[in-house]
Order: sequence, then C-alpha cells, then structure tokens
Amino acid sequence: MSNSNPGTLFGHPKGLFLLFGTEMWERFGYYGMRALLVLYLVATVEDGGFGWTTGEALGLYGTFTMLVYLTPVLGGWLADNFIGQRKAIIYGGLIFSLGYFTLGIPKTMIPGMEETVFYIGLGLIVIGNGLFKANVSSLVGDLYEDGDHRRDGAFTIFYMGINLGAFLSPLIVGYLGEQVNWHYGFIAAGVGMLIGLTMQLTMADKYLGEIGVVPSAKKNKGKDEVAAPLTKEEKDRVKVILIMSLFSIIFWAGFEQAGGLFNIYASEFTDRNVMGFEVPASWFQSLNAMFIIMLAPVIASIWVKMGSNEPTSPKKFALAMVFLALGFFVMLWATMVQGGDTSVKVSMLFLVFAYLFHTLGELCLSPIGLSLVSKLAPLKFTSLLMGAWFLFTALSNKLAGFIGSFIGEGAEQVQNASTIFMGVGLAALITAVIIFLSANKLVEWMHGSEGEHVPSTDEEIAVTAAHEGIVEK
Repeated sequence: MSNSNPGTLFGHPKGLFLLFGTEMWERFGYYGMRALLVLYLVATVEDGGFGWTTGEALGLYGTFTMLVYLTPVLGGWLADNFIGQRKAIIYGGLIFSLGYFTLGIPKTMIPGMEETVFYIGLGLIVIGNGLFKANVSSLVGDLYEDGDHRRDGAFTIFYMGINLGAFLSPLIVGYLGEQVNWHYGFIAAGVGMLIGLTMQLTMADKYLGEIGVVPSAKKNKGKDEVAAPLTKEEKDRVKVILIMSLFSIIFWAGFEQAGGLFNIYASEFTDRNVMGFEVPASWFQSLNAMFIIMLAPVIASIWVKMGSNEPTSPKKFALAMVFLALGFFVMLWATMVQGGDTSVKVSMLFLVFAYLFHTLGELCLSPIGLSLVSKLAPLKFTSLLMGAWFLFTALSNKLAGFIGSFIGEGAEQVQNASTIFMGVGLAALITAVIIFLSANKLVEWMHGSEGEHVPSTDEEIAVTAAHEGIVEK
C-alpha cells in the first residue's frame, strides 16, 4: 500500500473512486461494442453492415468473446512479472481505444479493405482487454491493509461501477449504432475508453501513489514456497475446482447467448414498438446489468439471513442451472407463440423475463466462480487453476457462438431457435440434477473450506454484485 494519503471519500480512499470510474468507462466501451457486434455483421451492406449470415456472425462472436477471456491470463502475467498493473492499464487502454476507433473508420475511407480493417480492430480490442481487464480489480484490494473491514464494501462499490457501465453503454452506444450510424456507435465506445484512460493518466499518481507500479513478482521475490507433493485433501479440492469448472461451461454457454442469439431474436422476432418508438435491439443488453444492480443486495441479504441454512456452493450452482433453464423455457414459449411463422413478432416481455431468470442464475453462480479457486486451490497452483477457470469460461463463449449459429437462415429460423432453446434448457436442468445429487460429495472433498467463515452482508454483496466473473488476483 502506498504511503501517500490523498484523503477519503465516503469513508474510502479516493483512489477507489478513480478505479470505479476507470473501470466503468472501460466496460462502457466494451459492452457497447459487444451489443452492436452481431447486429452490425448481419446488417445488409445497404444498411452499412457486412451482410453476413447469422451463423457466420455468431461464429465470429464466439471466437471473439473466447479470446476476450483468454488474454487476461497473459495480461496478468505480464503485469505481475514485467510491467506492473499501472502500465498494463495504460497500455491496455490505449490499445483498446485504437481498436474501437479502427472499427469506427467509415467503409468509404477503406474501399476493398473493410473486413481486414475490421479484424484489425477486433484484434486490438482483444489485446487491450488482456492488459486491462485483469489488472484494475487487483488494484482495489491494494488500497487497503490486510484485515481492513472496508475492503469488502470497496469491492461492492467497484463492481457496481462495472454494472453501471454495462447498463449505460447499450443504451447510448447501441442507440447511436443502430439508429444513427454503426461507426458512430463504435466511436462512442472508443470515447468512453478514452475518458477512463484520461482519468488514469491525470489522477493515478495523486490518488494511487505507488500502488501497482512495481510488478508484484519483484516485490515477492524470494517468498516462493518450497515445492512439495499435493496432499490427499489438496487433490480432492483440485478435483472440485475442475468438476465445477467443467459444469460451468454449460451455464456460460447458455448465459452468453445474450450478445448472440438473444440479440438476433430481439432484432428479428420481437415487437419493439412502444408508443411509436422502436426500442433498439441492443438495449436489451442493459437488462442483465440493471437486474444485477437491483437484485444483488437482495440476494446477498437472503443468503445472510439464512445463516446456517444457506445452500452450499454446489447447491447454489444447481440453483443457477435451474434459473438458466427457466430463461430458455421462457424463450421456448415465445417461439411457440410464433408457431414457426417468422413474420410473427412476440412481446418484449419474453426477453425481459429470460434476462431476469438468467441474472438470478448469475447471482447464484458468481460467488462460486469468484471464490472457488481462491478458497480451494493449493497456494502454489492458484495462478494455474485461475487460468484454468478462465480457460473453461473462454471455451464456453466459443461454444455459445457455435450453439447460436444453428439458428440458420430464412423460414426455418423460428423452428431452429425453438430447438436450441429447448435443448439448452433441458441440458441445464439435467446438469442441475447431477450437481444437486453430487453436492454432498463435493462438499466432502472441500475438506472444511465450505462454511469456514460466515460472511457479512457487505462481503456477500461484494461477491454477488460482481459481473462476468472478474476477480481480485
């Protein structure tokens, strides 16, 4: 922790609010761009898009989001060992911005090179994300001494910043992209990233001091533990991590239909007319973040009030799968209302309730994703197993795009969507049953780590409010 003392705001170091703003604007850019990506790809050339098929667009979306979850592992390693978190954030922010502005270059300026420039833009976003994503959250904890009771409340504030950015960006970036010009939307995402970057460049020295300047590996040099074989308890705990990581693929493969198949369904098959105003399809991407902001304190307080009756992590995982299934069964109902007719458009309420159920599932699952590795991993393998968790999450994003691509084209889209919704819903239910029946054995393999500590409401909210599995390293 830095020796500088720039003062506090609402009882927390002012540096927390700098990190809050930095991450909010970075997520503003990313989620705005993501909300537009598939819609932009499938839009006709006459409408400014690429005219890709739905399968092609969702395939690329899956690959892109997969890489978004893989590169933070490398970015975190580079920051820890060579450049430090602060430089990683600056470099990442610059590359991020270049990526968004590259997507924002009008096609008329690059005739014959449109797709090449587009891929360059996506590549820059992936690289920038890798340097940025893994390192901002790690600085939050460094603002506080070990044992500081304010730490959990700090992560609550920080994660709400993430969700605020994720809520606002589809409304602003999505509107500009869909209603004005696709490239204006991408430029708006880049402007958001530049605001966050400017905050870091102008205020970090004052409010963060020396935090994140020196790579953590240099600070901890010589502190590595002597290698020793894993004990039986450690092997059991590793088994739990790998089993839960494997099952998490099914949850995230379903959940990540939000930016892909659900986005297409909102655009093509949903009646979005409200008193003469057509709601942009990208706006539905704000529902998840809005529900997290509204419901995270409620869910966290429920867990705390349940006390010793609070479900174990595996049972929460099973409950998350049930909520995921309910969301897909709501969408299955929507396709039944259509009756296979692609000309029929359904109420927006189907998507609203699907997002609600999926958010409830995320709120049950996020405590597992965020704390499983840190609670169970042998110390010398924590980084490796955290990387494995991100690898499984990355694979689930690729799988999400693959599954969504089966919607196909033309008259069969509604029937294909119905089959996908039913299939994913049933897979989620079956997974829920398997996990529930295995819960006691999984808890046994945790060897006491489950229930070692009774969290406060602040601690529960700090974990439950987290979005997309971002963790403090």
